[in-house]
This record gives sequence, structure tokens and C-alpha cells, in this order.
Amino acid sequence: MSQDKNVQTTRVKGVDMKLEVVVIPVSDVERSKEFYQRLGWRLDATPSGIVQFTPPGSGCSVQFGGNRTTAAPGSAQGLWLIVSDLKDTLDKMAAAGITVNEVFHIGANGKASGLDPQRNSYRSMAAFQDPDGNRWVLQEITTRLPGRIDSSTISFASATDLQNALIRAATAHGEHEKRSGGQRDERWPVWYAEYMVAEQSGSKLPE
Repeated sequence: MSQDKNVQTTRVKGVDMKLEVVVIPVSDVERSKEFYQRLGWRLDATPSGIVQFTPPGSGCSVQFGGNRTTAAPGSAQGLWLIVSDLKDTLDKMAAAGITVNEVFHIGANGKASGLDPQRNSYRSMAAFQDPDGNRWVLQEITTRLPGRIDSSTISFASATDLQNALIRAATAHGEHEKRSGGQRDERWPVWYAEYMVAEQSGSKLPE
């Protein structure tokens, strides 16, 4: 049925809608609790029968147990987690005994094995599963696409994210000083701030 061109589409405007919880189907609550605790996620206080975990730095949590869903255990696929340093994340997961099924990147010819050689933002990924087979994908993002984040409201979700951003800014600033003839930049804090804001909001990086 075609839509009447004279009919105006009404849209909800000016209402913040923050994604709070994603429900995942599991078969053994205690086994899943052990897995997500080993993954380093925070176990939240919840009503009886509901288990809720929140990944560090995330504004969204996951719930399971208490007949939260009728979906088959393990049927949740393509759940994405964003990290600022995928290699560091993989090292820490390995130390905790978490098995990663696949590490790959998107290159010029499509999907390829391993991390992106240049570690370009959005390119490197890894996949792992919980005990039921619910599939999670880790994606490394350091520089956001333009318009993804408001440059006036940027923030860092964790001390680790801030630390990694400072390291990247320091590395880029070193190249900036080389291009400037090797002279020390006394205004480096200003340059760092401009670089970190531009990187997170997807704006043009300072040179």
C-alpha cells in the first residue's frame, strides 16, 4: 500500500531515550554469572530472580534469569562491545581464561585475519561466546565518525579509555613537534585537549 504524500509523518522529538538493558537467553544462570564475572563485568543489585551485569564504562546492562525471555539459550548474536585498545583487551581476556573465537579486520579486500595493521578505527574486531553460545563482537574504535558524538558533550567512560586517549594524543603530538622543527610546544595541554575532543567527536584532527 502506497503512503499518501499529503499525510505528515509525526515523530517523537526532544525526548531522551537511553538504551538501558539488553536481555540475553541463558540455560544456566549460575554458570552465566561465573562467566560474566570472570569477564570483569559488574554484578548489579536487582529484584529477586533477575541477574544484571554492566560492562565497565557502559551505560547499558545485560539481564538474564527470572524468565526474562522465551528466546532459545544462545540465540543472541551480534552483540557489540566497543574498546579503545583491542590488543590489550585480548591479552587481559586470555589471562582470565576467556576464549576468543576469532580476531579479524576489514581490509581493502574485505575480511582478513588478525588486527588491522594500521590499527585504523572501526577496522579491528574479535568474537567470543558465552557458555550458551550468545555471540559478542569486540570492535576497536578510537576516532569516531563525524556526527556520532556531540563535541560539546564528549566524555570518557573509564580511566582506561582516558589513559589510552592521552597516549594517542602524546604520540600524535610528538609527530606535531617533529613537523614544527623539533621545538618544544609549551602549549601542549591545549593541543592535547583539541586532539582528544576531535578524535572522539570525529572532527578534523589538529596537525
